Amino acid sequence: MAIQAEDEEILSKFRDEETRNEAFNLLLKKYQQKIYWHVRRMVIDHDDADDIVQDVFIKIWKNLPGFRNDAQLYTWMYRIATNECITFLNKKKQKNNVSLDDVNYELADTLSGSDHFSGDQIQRKLQEAILTLPDKQRLVFNMKYFDDMKYEEISDVLGTSVGALKASFHLAVKKIEAFITSTD
Repeated sequence: MAIQAEDEEILSKFRDEETRNEAFNLLLKKYQQKIYWHVRRMVIDHDDADDIVQDVFIKIWKNLPGFRNDAQLYTWMYRIATNECITFLNKKKQKNNVSLDDVNYELADTLSGSDHFSGDQIQRKLQEAILTLPDKQRLVFNMKYFDDMKYEEISDVLGTSVGALKASFHLAVKKIEAFITSTD
Protein backbone atom coordinates (compact mmCIF):
# COMPACT_ATOMS: atom_id res chain seq x y z
CA MET A 1 0.00 0.00 0.00
CA ALA A 2 1.37 3.40 -0.97
CA ILE A 3 2.02 5.83 1.84
CA GLN A 4 -0.19 8.88 1.59
CA ALA A 5 1.37 12.28 1.19
CA GLU A 6 1.34 14.66 4.12
CA ASP A 7 -0.87 17.74 3.85
CA GLU A 8 2.14 20.07 3.90
CA GLU A 9 3.69 18.23 0.96
CA ILE A 10 0.41 18.40 -0.97
CA LEU A 11 0.03 22.12 -0.29
CA SER A 12 3.64 22.79 -1.23
CA LYS A 13 3.25 20.94 -4.53
CA PHE A 14 -0.05 22.70 -5.19
CA ARG A 15 1.60 26.13 -4.90
CA ASP A 16 4.02 25.19 -7.69
CA GLU A 17 2.44 25.42 -11.15
CA GLU A 18 4.59 22.49 -12.35
CA THR A 19 3.33 20.05 -9.70
CA ARG A 20 -0.21 21.39 -9.13
CA ASN A 21 -1.97 18.50 -10.91
CA GLU A 22 0.14 15.92 -9.09
CA ALA A 23 -0.73 17.62 -5.79
CA PHE A 24 -4.43 17.53 -6.58
CA ASN A 25 -4.21 13.83 -7.45
CA LEU A 26 -2.51 13.20 -4.08
CA LEU A 27 -5.26 15.19 -2.38
CA LEU A 28 -7.95 13.14 -4.14
CA LYS A 29 -6.23 9.87 -3.28
CA LYS A 30 -5.98 10.86 0.38
CA TYR A 31 -9.39 12.44 0.96
CA GLN A 32 -11.88 11.50 -1.75
CA GLN A 33 -13.24 8.42 0.00
CA LYS A 34 -13.54 10.16 3.39
CA ILE A 35 -15.37 13.10 1.81
CA TYR A 36 -17.59 10.74 -0.21
CA TRP A 37 -18.76 8.88 2.89
CA HIS A 38 -19.26 12.10 4.84
CA VAL A 39 -21.51 13.36 2.03
CA ARG A 40 -23.19 10.01 1.44
CA ARG A 41 -24.28 9.69 5.05
CA MET A 42 -26.03 13.05 4.74
CA VAL A 43 -27.70 12.67 1.33
CA ILE A 44 -27.95 8.83 1.27
CA ASP A 45 -28.25 8.47 -2.51
CA HIS A 46 -25.05 7.30 -4.22
CA ASP A 47 -25.55 9.37 -7.40
CA ASP A 48 -26.33 12.54 -5.43
CA ALA A 49 -23.27 11.93 -3.26
CA ASP A 50 -21.08 11.48 -6.35
CA ASP A 51 -22.35 14.75 -7.82
CA ILE A 52 -21.83 16.64 -4.58
CA VAL A 53 -18.32 15.22 -4.09
CA GLN A 54 -17.43 16.35 -7.60
CA ASP A 55 -18.69 19.86 -6.75
CA VAL A 56 -16.75 19.78 -3.47
CA PHE A 57 -13.47 18.96 -5.21
CA ILE A 58 -14.08 21.62 -7.86
CA LYS A 59 -14.49 24.16 -5.04
CA ILE A 60 -11.38 22.81 -3.32
CA TRP A 61 -9.39 23.16 -6.57
CA LYS A 62 -10.60 26.75 -7.06
CA ASN A 63 -10.10 27.81 -3.44
CA LEU A 64 -6.95 25.93 -2.48
CA PRO A 65 -4.66 28.76 -3.65
CA GLY A 66 -6.27 30.93 -0.95
CA PHE A 67 -6.03 28.30 1.78
CA ARG A 68 -4.21 29.99 4.65
CA ASN A 69 -3.36 27.04 6.91
CA ASP A 70 -5.37 28.56 9.76
CA ALA A 71 -7.24 25.25 9.94
CA GLN A 72 -6.22 21.71 9.15
CA LEU A 73 -6.65 20.87 5.47
CA TYR A 74 -9.20 18.11 6.02
CA THR A 75 -11.19 20.33 8.42
CA TRP A 76 -11.38 23.00 5.72
CA MET A 77 -12.42 20.38 3.14
CA TYR A 78 -15.06 18.91 5.49
CA ARG A 79 -16.48 22.41 5.95
CA ILE A 80 -16.84 22.76 2.17
CA ALA A 81 -18.42 19.28 1.92
CA THR A 82 -20.77 19.99 4.83
CA ASN A 83 -21.92 23.27 3.29
CA GLU A 84 -22.51 21.54 -0.05
CA CYS A 85 -24.64 18.88 1.70
CA ILE A 86 -26.74 21.48 3.50
CA THR A 87 -27.19 23.46 0.28
CA PHE A 88 -28.22 20.30 -1.57
CA LEU A 89 -30.74 19.26 1.11
CA ASN A 90 -32.22 22.77 1.25
CA LYS A 91 -32.57 22.88 -2.55
CA LYS A 92 -34.20 19.46 -2.51
CA LYS A 93 -36.59 20.69 0.15
CA GLN A 94 -37.48 23.84 -1.84
CA LYS A 95 -37.65 22.11 -5.23
CA ASN A 96 -40.07 19.51 -3.96
CA ASN A 97 -41.82 22.10 -1.78
CA VAL A 98 -41.82 19.65 1.10
CA SER A 99 -40.80 19.73 4.72
CA LEU A 100 -37.45 18.38 5.82
CA ASP A 101 -39.29 15.45 7.43
CA ASP A 102 -40.65 14.48 4.01
CA VAL A 103 -37.16 14.73 2.51
CA ASN A 104 -35.90 12.45 5.29
CA TYR A 105 -38.67 9.91 4.58
CA GLU A 106 -37.70 10.05 0.91
CA LEU A 107 -34.05 9.48 1.86
CA ALA A 108 -35.09 6.52 4.03
CA ASP A 109 -36.95 5.03 1.04
CA THR A 110 -33.82 5.55 -1.06
CA LEU A 111 -31.81 3.77 1.62
CA SER A 112 -34.14 0.76 1.53
CA GLY A 113 -34.00 0.44 -2.25
CA SER A 114 -30.31 1.21 -2.74
CA ASP A 115 -28.03 -1.29 -4.46
CA HIS A 116 -25.11 0.53 -2.83
CA PHE A 117 -26.35 -0.12 0.71
CA SER A 118 -25.41 -3.61 1.78
CA GLY A 119 -26.02 -3.23 5.49
CA ASP A 120 -27.83 -5.73 7.63
CA GLN A 121 -31.10 -4.95 9.42
CA ILE A 122 -29.35 -3.31 12.39
CA GLN A 123 -27.35 -0.95 10.17
CA ARG A 124 -30.47 -0.07 8.17
CA LYS A 125 -32.36 0.66 11.40
CA LEU A 126 -29.48 2.89 12.58
CA GLN A 127 -29.49 4.78 9.25
CA GLU A 128 -33.26 5.24 9.43
CA ALA A 129 -32.90 6.56 12.98
CA ILE A 130 -30.15 8.97 11.91
CA LEU A 131 -32.43 10.31 9.18
CA THR A 132 -34.97 11.38 11.82
CA LEU A 133 -32.42 13.82 13.26
CA PRO A 134 -32.33 17.52 12.30
CA ASP A 135 -29.51 18.29 9.82
CA LYS A 136 -27.12 19.76 12.39
CA GLN A 137 -27.54 16.86 14.84
CA ARG A 138 -27.15 14.41 11.97
CA LEU A 139 -23.91 16.09 10.92
CA VAL A 140 -22.56 16.06 14.47
CA PHE A 141 -23.54 12.43 15.00
CA ASN A 142 -22.04 11.32 11.67
CA MET A 143 -18.75 13.16 12.24
CA LYS A 144 -18.39 11.84 15.79
CA TYR A 145 -19.69 8.29 15.30
CA PHE A 146 -18.61 7.40 11.76
CA ASP A 147 -15.67 9.74 11.11
CA ASP A 148 -14.39 9.48 14.70
CA MET A 149 -13.64 13.20 14.77
CA LYS A 150 -12.84 15.00 18.00
CA TYR A 151 -15.28 17.66 19.22
CA GLU A 152 -12.61 20.33 18.59
CA GLU A 153 -12.35 19.25 14.93
CA ILE A 154 -16.13 19.22 14.50
CA SER A 155 -16.19 22.68 16.10
CA ASP A 156 -13.75 23.91 13.44
CA VAL A 157 -15.92 22.46 10.66
CA LEU A 158 -19.30 23.65 11.92
CA GLY A 159 -18.24 26.82 13.73
CA THR A 160 -20.07 25.73 16.90
CA SER A 161 -18.80 25.56 20.46
CA VAL A 162 -17.58 22.24 21.83
CA GLY A 163 -20.21 22.40 24.60
CA ALA A 164 -23.03 22.83 22.08
CA LEU A 165 -21.65 19.94 20.01
CA LYS A 166 -21.52 17.64 23.04
CA ALA A 167 -25.13 18.52 23.85
CA SER A 168 -26.14 18.00 20.21
CA PHE A 169 -24.41 14.60 20.06
CA HIS A 170 -26.01 13.54 23.35
CA LEU A 171 -29.48 14.54 22.08
CA ALA A 172 -28.84 12.72 18.80
CA VAL A 173 -27.86 9.53 20.64
CA LYS A 174 -31.00 9.75 22.82
CA LYS A 175 -33.23 10.25 19.75
CA ILE A 176 -31.58 7.34 17.94
CA GLU A 177 -32.00 5.08 20.97
CA ALA A 178 -35.66 6.10 21.27
CA PHE A 179 -36.26 5.45 17.56
CA ILE A 180 -34.63 2.03 17.63
CA THR A 181 -36.40 0.87 20.80
CA SER A 182 -39.80 2.20 19.66
CA THR A 183 -39.67 0.39 16.31
CA ASP A 184 -38.64 -3.06 17.50
